[in-house]
Amino acid sequence: MRSLGIGLAVALLTAALSPSAAFAAKAASAAAPTVSKDDRAKGMAAAPGLISAGHIDCQLADARKLGDSVDPKTKAKSSLYELACTGNEGVVIEQTGDQPPQVFTCLESSQPRPDGKPSATACILPGNADPKAGLAPFIAKSGVPCTPEQVRPLGHSATATVFELVCHESKGGYILQVSAPPRLDQPAVMNPCVGFSESGNVKCALTDRATQLSVVDKMLTDSGKSCSVKPEGRAFIGVSQSGKMYYEVACTDGKGYILEQAATGNAVKAIPCLEAEAIAGGCKMTDTRQAKTDQNALYSRMTKAAGYNCDVSGYAPLPSTADVPAHSEVVEVSCANRPDGAIAIFPATSSEKAIVYDCAHSELAGYRCSLSKPAAAYDKLTAELTSFGKKSCTVSNARSVGVTADGRGYTEVACADGLQGYMIEYSTKPLAMKSVIVCSEAKGIAGGCTLPGNKKG
Repeated sequence: MRSLGIGLAVALLTAALSPSAAFAAKAASAAAPTVSKDDRAKGMAAAPGLISAGHIDCQLADARKLGDSVDPKTKAKSSLYELACTGNEGVVIEQTGDQPPQVFTCLESSQPRPDGKPSATACILPGNADPKAGLAPFIAKSGVPCTPEQVRPLGHSATATVFELVCHESKGGYILQVSAPPRLDQPAVMNPCVGFSESGNVKCALTDRATQLSVVDKMLTDSGKSCSVKPEGRAFIGVSQSGKMYYEVACTDGKGYILEQAATGNAVKAIPCLEAEAIAGGCKMTDTRQAKTDQNALYSRMTKAAGYNCDVSGYAPLPSTADVPAHSEVVEVSCANRPDGAIAIFPATSSEKAIVYDCAHSELAGYRCSLSKPAAAYDKLTAELTSFGKKSCTVSNARSVGVTADGRGYTEVACADGLQGYMIEYSTKPLAMKSVIVCSEAKGIAGGCTLPGNKKG
């Protein structure tokens, strides 16, 4: 059973969004704020000490002093400063006496007051004109493609700062978590909004749940699967310990998939519900029993269309090799109407024919059958020998020897009469028998014949 967490963990946010309540309560001037020469001089003088004391990742570009405030209860005096940092998020710092400075990102400190009026602690230095631009290096570090169109600060704890983002590349939204204060030498993690509870400590407000789940449609396209999604056929499942995200999708034709997305949001794998029982208990929106019956019927039609008469009674998915066309399925099938099975490569679209390898020859294509016994396919090898004039050999045993770099494949066969067998040579692209070599003359082929009865002579 693959373990998945339902939802994503983030730091509990306990700090306020903006500095000094006493200072922030002041209404910003209706006129555009300006930076005086004196304020900039005081800011630049104080900045190095503040950067050191606050452990701030800041290559100082500019600074100013915002002013001072006095706590009405404690009478403690605080001084506020704005710093612009090259290649990093700007910050507002509150220094109270000899206490460690409190650090707020410009996105936090610039949030409007509850009454909608501008914040008196808003960043105004030219280097902080677009506070969300300061998040770019953290987004890049996360590995998730995102050009932020909207950003909402959610606050910070003693160790983490959290933002909600809506990206040009994905309208579903993300939660970005960085250190507090933001440092580029610390982890930066982006997780999709759909992974967070709508009633949790951290939640998304810039997108609704339907928009968050709309990412499923792009994922389906990226996976190469064709699926007309049911109106209520999208769901988030969870996240694995490695950071992979899992979604379920139900299609109007009765099929369904679990979509596996890499932590970076790039690679997508669509796993049919019939093969996904081990992932968090499997699909919940698709009737897999009916789907399995339908899939057997579909595979039966496709194998017969490819010239292999098989009433498919069971199947097992196999991994694709480099030679398999993109988005094709590789499946071993067992048949109700015959003892031997096959390996089938089903194309992404029904307009293309499947490629079927019977189990006597499938290893020459890189696949070994396991749903049927090897002996069930020996009659095909016997027929091949007969076609090459070797009519006395009824194949009783066989082994795949291998395929050479230039595409020649070899299968060794033993004969039921106990006489020495043969090495059969094939071309593999396309698969076709080329020659039959008696074992006594095949010693130069991968060490020669090794099946019992074939070593003599």
